[in-house]
Amino acid sequence: MTSYRPDALIASDISAYLQLHQNKSLLRFITCGSVDDGKSTLIGRLLYDSKMIFEDQLASLEADSKRVGTQGGEIDFALLVDGLAAEREQGITIDVAYRFFATEKRKFIVADTPGHEQYTRNMVTGASTADLAVILIDARKGVLTQTRRHSYLCHLLGIRHIVLAVNKMDLIGYDQAAYDAIVEDYRAFAESIGITSFTPIPISGFKGDNITGSSPNTIWYTGLSLLQHLESVEIDADADAARPFRLPVQWVNRPNLDFRGFAGMIAAGTVRPGDKVRILPSGQVTEVARIVAFGGDREQAVAGESVTLTLADEVDCSRGNVIAAADAPPQVADQFQATIVWMDQAELLPGRAYWLKLGTQTVSATVQPPRHAVCVNTMAELSVKTLGLNDIGIAEVYTDRGVVFESYAQGKDLGGFILIDKATNATVAAGMLNFSLRRAQNVHWQAVEINREAHANQKHQAPRLLWFTGLSGSGKSTIANLVEKKLHAMGKHSFLLDGDNIRHGLNKDLGFTDADRIENIRRVGEVAKLMTDAGLIVLTAFISPFRAERDLVRQMLPEGEFFEIHVDTPLEVAEARDVKGLYKKARDGQIAHFTGISSPYEAPEAPEIRVDTTRESPEDAAERIVETIMGTWSPVI
Repeated sequence: MTSYRPDALIASDISAYLQLHQNKSLLRFITCGSVDDGKSTLIGRLLYDSKMIFEDQLASLEADSKRVGTQGGEIDFALLVDGLAAEREQGITIDVAYRFFATEKRKFIVADTPGHEQYTRNMVTGASTADLAVILIDARKGVLTQTRRHSYLCHLLGIRHIVLAVNKMDLIGYDQAAYDAIVEDYRAFAESIGITSFTPIPISGFKGDNITGSSPNTIWYTGLSLLQHLESVEIDADADAARPFRLPVQWVNRPNLDFRGFAGMIAAGTVRPGDKVRILPSGQVTEVARIVAFGGDREQAVAGESVTLTLADEVDCSRGNVIAAADAPPQVADQFQATIVWMDQAELLPGRAYWLKLGTQTVSATVQPPRHAVCVNTMAELSVKTLGLNDIGIAEVYTDRGVVFESYAQGKDLGGFILIDKATNATVAAGMLNFSLRRAQNVHWQAVEINREAHANQKHQAPRLLWFTGLSGSGKSTIANLVEKKLHAMGKHSFLLDGDNIRHGLNKDLGFTDADRIENIRRVGEVAKLMTDAGLIVLTAFISPFRAERDLVRQMLPEGEFFEIHVDTPLEVAEARDVKGLYKKARDGQIAHFTGISSPYEAPEAPEIRVDTTRESPEDAAERIVETIMGTWSPVI
């Protein structure tokens, strides 16, 4: 096999070299498996044997190998990939390392993914765009938990080409019986999770057996070498092009008043000028006028190409919308069943609002308590209330508005999503939409003739939600009660929702865990919204310890109707009052999850009204609050 060493090229050869590789097919694959199965060594060997190492890199590699001394003076190919200092010091892969190499037949992008369980989230990242997975097994250890976990994730993520590379065959004397036993053990597991076929290959990444060619040490193996298989495996590159047209709009291109185009990468299908398309989620139908790309207008564009479309009609279309084939559009829904891989140290909080990013769409979403988690060893369905780091579970996901989607099995672009923590902007989970819930399609908003404005006009008042928040014993209920008495005396229509009272009825099924507190506030927010729709001034007195849930309620209401009132009482003052004796019980360990003691309180950062109970009496605070919401008092002291 003839290969090219890039550093050996001179200027006159560069053009020929680039043209040689320009029209080759591209295979994206990952290496995965358990810790120390030899993933980095295998990739290093592929790079070395395909002559994709510069001379100075090779010299540095030889020097590093001698200095590290892990391979008895021979080249340590893993050092080509384990670029992070922490990885070299520990001898493990932490991050996902991407490498490019090419042979005469094909181009490759390979992701070396970490084997440690705590870095499973990195493995998911690498697998999300792969066409093929090389799952390595140490021939001395056989099928391990992480082997099963990575195989299951590869299957979930839609990777249909699996290579089972039984590595380190040199360390077991190239024993065929041991190899056959490992393959059969893996085959039984693979069938249990739905993997219908895989290609087993006995290899030694360190010695080079069956990497680029047949090894004399395994004369009993008659299949292709690993590289030969990677070069010849048939990837259905035309599958996306054969599907109905979809273009998630990434950007509205408006360089001047005479041009308005919609730019993005085509996720599926083929498009031509004159094609009828549907804009989702609005459902408007129009035609494609032009396909604008680098170098000029095009007569056709296919999946994987980035283009700008101009449309025949002035339709409402923006980032996050999807331009799709008019006669075969994707669905729009706001409730789904999804498979979720949790990737954060902090557990999932059911009911908390996260950002859900699906293609170019970003919406607010909540995850319900999981139906079950999956044990990767036995495939058993485990009863759980939440998901922790690296857990895989099935749960319902609700979004605050309809999103354009397809099931993940139909297409990754409109079926795969991530969840982002609103406070930290950290990606906490990756997910796959399985299907929309039937109730999401059958339940519609019923229009009524007497709307919220009519209710408010009848009462001669503007709806308000006065949200009192603060520690237990801060004086929330006392001040809220005084405010309502003043409003009632003024002839205003109001209603007070008190935290303790609500838990006697509507929320009697909820405890005081973080997840239950979140659900408590969500329900109260929905009730309060209905009451403001009726034109009432609603007062709520809840600890409501988390900013995210208070912000969620704020977003339910029209701008200017939500008043966050922070009854700001220091912990030591609230604890000294201890009217209900709760702090003493919490200090004695009789009450778990008590805000301020064993559970956090996130104080408002910019409340509309702040009450300092060490400087202001409840009566004075109530008077100021009433004057503020009536528009005659400064909102903050």
